Amino acid sequence: MSTRTEVSELARTPLSLVGIGELIALAFGKREQVRVEGQSMVPTVLPGDLVLVDPAAYRRKQPRLGDIVLCRHPFRSDVKLIKRVAGLNPDGAMDLRGDNPKQSTDSSTLGAVPFDHLLGRVTSRR
Repeated sequence: MSTRTEVSELARTPLSLVGIGELIALAFGKREQVRVEGQSMVPTVLPGDLVLVDPAAYRRKQPRLGDIVLCRHPFRSDVKLIKRVAGLNPDGAMDLRGDNPKQSTDSSTLGAVPFDHLLGRVTSRR
């Protein structure tokens, strides 16, 4: 049984600005910095924004609905996606959606993305 939530409901969850704890985690190599390209997550993150990603976030637990994640594109190994988790499937895959559906390539066209494509949880933006 899958759990699904409307993206419009999830998009109300803002992404916090980088705090001192996140900067310390970045300095100690516990966060990665990624520059956002494209408009699929507007207004939560904008093209050119830097986001911090926790690569260890899902080593012991699954993502939660509403999490913003960095993952590998299911068909193009050279592309990474930043999307919001809109559904969790019991078969080990997630429904990922952009906050700006008119500009987003997400699970609506790609299908469910396997959990093993996760690269981390986006924790904040700069």
